[in-house]
Amino acid sequence: MASPAALRPSMGAIMQTCRSAATAPKVAVAVPVRALSTSAALLKRHKYPTARVTRDNSKQRGESALRKSGTRWKLSVSDEPLPEPVPREELPPIQVDENHGLWDFFYDRETVAMAPLEHTKHGRAWTVSELRKKSWDDLHRLWWVCVKERNRIATANWERTKSELGFGLAEANERDRNVKQTMRGIKHVLTERFYAWEDAVKLAEQDPEIDLSNPENPYTPSTFLEAEETAEGAEASETQSTTTEIDPTTIPSSKSQAEAPRV
Repeated sequence: MASPAALRPSMGAIMQTCRSAATAPKVAVAVPVRALSTSAALLKRHKYPTARVTRDNSKQRGESALRKSGTRWKLSVSDEPLPEPVPREELPPIQVDENHGLWDFFYDRETVAMAPLEHTKHGRAWTVSELRKKSWDDLHRLWWVCVKERNRIATANWERTKSELGFGLAEANERDRNVKQTMRGIKHVLTERFYAWEDAVKLAEQDPEIDLSNPENPYTPSTFLEAEETAEGAEASETQSTTTEIDPTTIPSSKSQAEAPRV
């Protein structure tokens, strides 16, 4: 059996070999490293083929008014002077037609809206019983007068709201309510006349003396035809009596009563 003294050199050699292997110089190997970027062009989180495209389409990305980053590219700025506006006093006068139809949308050419007291100067609305007595032409004219009045009221209300006048709105609405009530009455009367016309057409279709296919003279009463035939027959008999020969023996004597022989 070997003594401990004999084993020491071999153990020392082994330990020296292990120490030299542990402290061996390292060789640097170049490993390719891919650059990591947070921009939309280089950063691709989805690698599978069906991944959606996360492209940034904003042309103003990176511009900040708070951080004063500026634009992403240089802008062309010319040295040409900007035009200056012409003062209103130097502008030429605008030619306006004095007889233009749009002037009818205003009550007065000098004011855009009437005073509340002027708005209250109006009458009441037309009743249905009064409108029933009017003809078609009168109802037609009255309807368009109401339309014109409502346009004036709407224009005045728009100008009053635009200028923030703060008055006249309640009076204008009351005036508009009366106008709308009149227009409602006109519609009511025309509806009644339309229903009456429909009933008259149904009765005319059942009347033998009325021919709706003849628009010029649809009414042909039978009594009128009988009277006409009687008159024609009387005229024919009279002409026949004048054309027949007269028997001379039937004519009375032309001698006077004094010359006649006495018996």
